[in-house]
Amino acid sequence: MHADLSRVTFRPERHYSAVLAQQGRVQLDADANEQAAIQLYQARTIATDLIGRHGGPAGATGFHIRFLGGNRELDDLSIGGGRYYVDGILCDAYRPLPGTPVEDEHAAEDADEAHKPGAGGEHAADPDPTWRYWDQPDGFRDPERPEDRLPSRYPFLAYLKVWERAVTAAEDPALREVALGSAMPDTAARTKVVWQVLPLEGSALELENEDERDKGVLRAAFRKWADAQASAARLAARSERPDHVDDDPCLVRPDARYRGPENQLYRVEIHEGGPGKDATFKWSRENGAVTFPVDALDGTWVELASLGSDDKLDLDVGDRVEFADTASLSRGEPLPLLRVEELDLPGRRVRLSGEPEPGVGRRPELHPFLRRWDHKEGSRRAKQGPSPKLKGGAVRVEEGRWLPLEDGVEVYFAADGRYRSGDHWLIPARTVTGSVEWPVDAARRPLLRGPSGIQVHYAPLAWVLGEGSPSDLRLAFGPAAGEIPAADEEALALEAQVEAEERAAAAKAAQQPEHPQQPRDTQD
Repeated sequence: MHADLSRVTFRPERHYSAVLAQQGRVQLDADANEQAAIQLYQARTIATDLIGRHGGPAGATGFHIRFLGGNRELDDLSIGGGRYYVDGILCDAYRPLPGTPVEDEHAAEDADEAHKPGAGGEHAADPDPTWRYWDQPDGFRDPERPEDRLPSRYPFLAYLKVWERAVTAAEDPALREVALGSAMPDTAARTKVVWQVLPLEGSALELENEDERDKGVLRAAFRKWADAQASAARLAARSERPDHVDDDPCLVRPDARYRGPENQLYRVEIHEGGPGKDATFKWSRENGAVTFPVDALDGTWVELASLGSDDKLDLDVGDRVEFADTASLSRGEPLPLLRVEELDLPGRRVRLSGEPEPGVGRRPELHPFLRRWDHKEGSRRAKQGPSPKLKGGAVRVEEGRWLPLEDGVEVYFAADGRYRSGDHWLIPARTVTGSVEWPVDAARRPLLRGPSGIQVHYAPLAWVLGEGSPSDLRLAFGPAAGEIPAADEEALALEAQVEAEERAAAAKAAQQPEHPQQPRDTQD
């Protein structure tokens, strides 16, 4: 999650069930975030145990797929509304209906004309209650890109891809409390569930029979494909005292291995995926949370809403930045890392080393922004070896050796890794201990770890055979509640026995004679 965090402390293997706040203690973001993570983990684990890897409620099962042939136009898919769970994550496919505005007199007259038979206009027909492949909320498919079009060869499988990402006020201005003023930073960020309906060529399933129709076989083949998409990358981190640290007087302890002047949360993120020889990475000392909303774009000049609140969170010539927006983040594709060439402080403008990708940042409703990364040739505080070699603005992955970042922080990529764009690791560095927080073995050797994210989840939806109804691969579950069952035979027999004993006791009491009345004494 690209957010301004101190660290992430949730560890499911520790089996913590709650975070307990203590009186008189400092409250940290990590504690509140861990409590939310614990509850989310428990809820999704229960849902997965009860539902399975994927499924929807009977009667409201979402993501019903229908194939819409395009003839002269592009083929399309209809995505039915409802709910569906993938590895315990709730995916809501209901399409929100537009609100009803308050209209003035002139607008009401125009609306009456629009509702006349044969009239066009926005309100001429009822809105479509379902999503389509081309307009799904987080899909951002582009008809001009051939790789986004539905396969022309049948059959193909329509599947659901689910993951989560962080959203800050830079992307959703409604999160900012305007009463705090523009000089104050934003408050809390949000975690968003992203779902996308995507096509998969039938050949990717490696079916023995190309005309396979058995749903169990199709689901098993898709599950094998989905499991193969998991990241096989591993990384370790450590802090080592730089060689030339004695030449640089500072305020940290002389024996400190981490030499940074401040506590940091380093983020190492894969930029270009693939095998180790092709992969690249980028890193940030602020978890990639330093962003700058964009107001306008003119060639290589970018006008920003602000240039940062202080020297730590601003931009400088030589910084590497990523020009992104909501669509590019949802697509999860790496973007060029451009260099800041010039600053125009009075105009809040920066000149970049190249123009951003076509189609990125041109639509204000997608909230474009710059994200700063902290790697560069000749890092500000990197005095521990040669400057990193950049490829497309990112650092090359070199497996099997320790790579310095800055201030004594080093990372190690394990050999034979398979990397995905977006894989990332978080490394807290602390000045008090003069080291980084990373798991080690009994001999204090850093342990290799898989990425902290992105965790991607998959579910099959439909086997599209062309024109006609696709084969539905979804699963459904019914409600657990039901009628109160009648008592079993043993309980009924016991109840009858008790009733019989009560009747026998009543009958016996009725047969007993009444006590005779005692004679009264008389006097002679």
